[in-house]
Amino acid sequence: MKKIKIIFIVLFSFMFSVTFAQIDVKEKVKNESIYRTERKVDEKIDQTLDKLEKGIGGLFKKKAKSTKDDEESESTVEEQDTSSKKEKSSSEKKDKTSDDKLVKESNQKLESYTQYDFVPGDKVIYFDDFSQVAIGDFPANWSSNGSGEIATVNIAHGNWLQFTTQDGYYCYTKPIEFPENFIMEFDIIPDDNFFRGYHLTLYEDKDNRELNDDLFPGTKGVHVKFDDSNWEIESYNNLGNDFPSGGKSDKNPVIKEKVNHVIVWIQNRRLRIYHAGAKVVDMPTIIYADTKFNRFHFNGWSTESKPYISNLKITTAAPDTRSKLITEGKLITYGIYFDVNSDKVKPESNGTLNDIAKVLKETPNMNIKIVGHTDSDGDDTKNLELSQRRAISVKNALSNNFGITADRFQTDGAGESMPLVPNTTAEQKSKNRRVEFIKL
Repeated sequence: MKKIKIIFIVLFSFMFSVTFAQIDVKEKVKNESIYRTERKVDEKIDQTLDKLEKGIGGLFKKKAKSTKDDEESESTVEEQDTSSKKEKSSSEKKDKTSDDKLVKESNQKLESYTQYDFVPGDKVIYFDDFSQVAIGDFPANWSSNGSGEIATVNIAHGNWLQFTTQDGYYCYTKPIEFPENFIMEFDIIPDDNFFRGYHLTLYEDKDNRELNDDLFPGTKGVHVKFDDSNWEIESYNNLGNDFPSGGKSDKNPVIKEKVNHVIVWIQNRRLRIYHAGAKVVDMPTIIYADTKFNRFHFNGWSTESKPYISNLKITTAAPDTRSKLITEGKLITYGIYFDVNSDKVKPESNGTLNDIAKVLKETPNMNIKIVGHTDSDGDDTKNLELSQRRAISVKNALSNNFGITADRFQTDGAGESMPLVPNTTAEQKSKNRRVEFIKL
């Protein structure tokens, strides 16, 4: 009898708790956070009742379980609905073609640097990224009155030639047939001691000296001096009594401990320099008349700086885009820029794209096929896909930024399968990395 009373009291207590909990849930069902808390209370009660039911025959099992089963059933329906939506979404994604995927990946807006009006031509005259020089060595086709070595850096890809001698001269040893109209580009990383800057000197040397450590080398030339505060240009003529002439600009100077891409465009007597999204120097008659450039070197300017350089490139400039496209039916360009393993068109491409867009606007009935090409470095399949994405990116840039309707273009990528020259040297590889525009 005593045991029956105890059981009755316990059951009454739990019935009261369950009833209270159910009422409380109904009153607060509008509040999700409280509702979840109450569910946890119900679950604890259910667990206790389950244990009690084993001892007294499960008198309250059906009612308690039915409520919980209803909740589980609702939850299951919601989970199935969510799962169905996920499966449908996944199925839709899988139904997209590879071309759609390439378009999506390449649909990136070009930042237009309108002052980047230079247009590299279809001929690479010189290129070196020091990729074929061992780390710690000095490149065999360079000479110096000091020392230097090939190194890697943590902020940029590839190999870099570090100039390590104060007031050192670093000369490329072979003569170069510079045309009257050419573009020279290079990347430089100034270190923290770059306050006195560095010189790039382009000059005419009829004696073809491999190493010339004169301040004014050869017969004629031009100094491009740059540091973290300004640019200084100085042209000279050692054959006459002419005094050096030049000027300064404090627009967009190079930045210490960053990769700076410097572009120098020489067109007869005119010199222009581009850096950090702008034309920083434009001097129409700075070069002495009849200067025949065939050499270049770098040198420090009484400084302890030890900068790094790489990706030096010299190309012809200002091709006859109209004639190439309309008459010859094919334009090869090295003036569309991408980062390594990227399909994003860089702002330096503005001049080339604008030049092509002008021709297409003048000839509205002409359609073009854009074909991307890579060198042989890396995986064949990835190179093919990369070249396809780059072609699509160029089409998107011409359409979105220069107003040429997208239906005038076809795109394709050849990867490394159609080299112009063997991929045996850094310079030859640079000639194979290109974009072609073919008249349809």
